[in-house]
Amino acid sequence: MVKKELVIVTGMSGAGKTVSMKAFEDLGYFTAQNLPANLLPQVWQMISSEPNIERAAIMIDTRSRQFFEDLDEELFGMAQNNHDDYNLRILFLDADDKELVARYKETRRQHPLAEQQGTLYGLEQERILMADLKNMATDYVDTSQMDAKELRQYIINHFGSEHDRQSSFSVQVMSFGFKYGLPTDADIVEDVRFLKNPYYQPELREQTGLDQPVWDYVWDNADAEKMYQMDLERYRWLLPKYKAEGKATLTIAYGCTGGQHRSVAFAHRLAQDLGKDWVVNENHRDRTRRKAGYAQ
Repeated sequence: MVKKELVIVTGMSGAGKTVSMKAFEDLGYFTAQNLPANLLPQVWQMISSEPNIERAAIMIDTRSRQFFEDLDEELFGMAQNNHDDYNLRILFLDADDKELVARYKETRRQHPLAEQQGTLYGLEQERILMADLKNMATDYVDTSQMDAKELRQYIINHFGSEHDRQSSFSVQVMSFGFKYGLPTDADIVEDVRFLKNPYYQPELREQTGLDQPVWDYVWDNADAEKMYQMDLERYRWLLPKYKAEGKATLTIAYGCTGGQHRSVAFAHRLAQDLGKDWVVNENHRDRTRRKAGYAQ
């Protein structure tokens, strides 16, 4: 039986806790933020009793100072009472003061402990408050030289499973009909309305691009084949670059007039080919939505 995992995310304000929590969320962790430290054992007991939750990440920081001071004591107690029932990890995020001050200036936020004495004063107070917790950390990360993309990748590499690392970037390939509107979640839209329309072949009208007769009709066209090969080559070149940039999902949408014939054939073929090397999900939004009397 796989042991459950609890990650406590803490550290200096401005060091990247919000970015980290988003990465944990993308990995499928149950996440919670700004939890009072004295409630942590009870909340974990409740979370761990849920059979569908295997991993949780809880962020606790100095914004709840009146409760934060108990965190090291609570974590020590949890560690003492954990008879190898679950994996408890403490992720401490840090950065040098110069970088933290620069980040606060960039975001125009006030440090939670600054009071009326400025960011450096707040950082000094926070380091005093964090000293014992920093020593307890199982995972320490200095983000001074990291950008958000690099920190996200760190979380994936060190807290994700092998499957998580392989699927940290996925491709959504979909078809749609322009007459029903553009898909709001599309990153790239391809228009195949310039190709011959199977709708005007009575024997093909009620079929879709997943049916062999329509498939053959679409691809028995030099322009269709030429466009597809150019698209395939372009996406094989583009996808590694999107992944390297830290993008989690890329949605490619092929559109024809009604989303039943041409776009379906293109989207399905691309999903099949890209799926040999990438995690690909295929969706045909309007494939069965054609209204009687409307040309595609």
